[in-house]
Amino acid sequence: MTTAQPQELDVQPTPLALLLLGREADPRSERGVECPGDLPAPSDPDLVARARAAKEKLGDKVFVLGHHYQRDEVIQFADVTGDSFKLAREAAARPEAEYIVFCGVHFMAESADILTSDEQKVVLPDLAAGCSMADMATAEQVAECWDVLTEAGIAGQVIPVSYMNSSADIKAFTGRHGGTICTSSNARRALEWAFQQGEKVLFLPDQHLGRNTAVRDLGMSLQDCVVYNPHRPNGGLTAEELRAAKMILWRGHCSVHGRFTLDSVNEVRARIPGVNVLVHPECKHEVVAAADHVGSTEYIIRTLEAAPAGSKWAVGTELNLVRRLANRFAPEGKEIVFLDRTVCFCSTMNRIDLPHLVWALESLAEGTLVNRIQVDKETEHYAKLALERMLALP
Repeated sequence: MTTAQPQELDVQPTPLALLLLGREADPRSERGVECPGDLPAPSDPDLVARARAAKEKLGDKVFVLGHHYQRDEVIQFADVTGDSFKLAREAAARPEAEYIVFCGVHFMAESADILTSDEQKVVLPDLAAGCSMADMATAEQVAECWDVLTEAGIAGQVIPVSYMNSSADIKAFTGRHGGTICTSSNARRALEWAFQQGEKVLFLPDQHLGRNTAVRDLGMSLQDCVVYNPHRPNGGLTAEELRAAKMILWRGHCSVHGRFTLDSVNEVRARIPGVNVLVHPECKHEVVAAADHVGSTEYIIRTLEAAPAGSKWAVGTELNLVRRLANRFAPEGKEIVFLDRTVCFCSTMNRIDLPHLVWALESLAEGTLVNRIQVDKETEHYAKLALERMLALP
């Protein structure tokens, strides 16, 4: 369980007002993508100056982390950019920083809190910045799933492997049951380790990363995989189906990467002759199978860095990053386009905008701690156990 501590206010604002201000979350909403055609214009230059002033005033007391999917206006203030796990480790490597301001989403801030010291305080500028994928697996649902596996007589054979893009509660469940965490970079190693510990894997919460890793990297068949749907009795599966499966995939997905289709791949190949299709492994299996290159966010960046001048790329990942890479490599003659013709951003990543960042930094500079993300000690213990198993992977 985590607690998020909003700023103390003299008045009692309505829940809607708190939600709009980013100081409260709406647990009923599915957080995912929005397709506005474009982002709003860059924020007022005064906000840029205010962010700089507040950050300078805080000095070494603050360390700002920026996920690759953040807006340019926010990422410019990051001391380090990267994927979720890299950023959490960077936070842990800065024990002198009293405040860790995480420009990302809720599960990332939780991971940073788990890996940093008790003296450090992790701040999420907007508490409504969640993750649709992480929200698709709750502690209660996963506990019920484990009961189903127990009733089927296979729980003792199952090792849970949870994607980094999961809540602290799910990471703690994984730690309690002898499992490990994985990233999109080391999912293969994590699954290989898991199959040395048991006969089956329960993969949480992204079915596509689990399926793609099992089939592409470990040579399993699609028939070795079943999908557990938490909204159906017994996950929508019979005991026989569970006993026959090697990979029990949670019915979760990334709302951004799940938008890409095989039609997207075929259309871009027809439109741009000679294009290389580069996608994230959170995409659907048929998209990954049709792509030329598949890998994590860091892999995508490295691949484009190493690409020859004049090469053409269609990239299937979040649009803020794709646009940033297109602008970065345009002078080298590399043509980089978004895989889908529909312009879609991760709506929750984009909740972290410059006004929220300014509010958080100025509050901290004035001595007021806002929007702290804090994982309780028991959850932290077991979640950290699962993370440490990942760090120990060969």
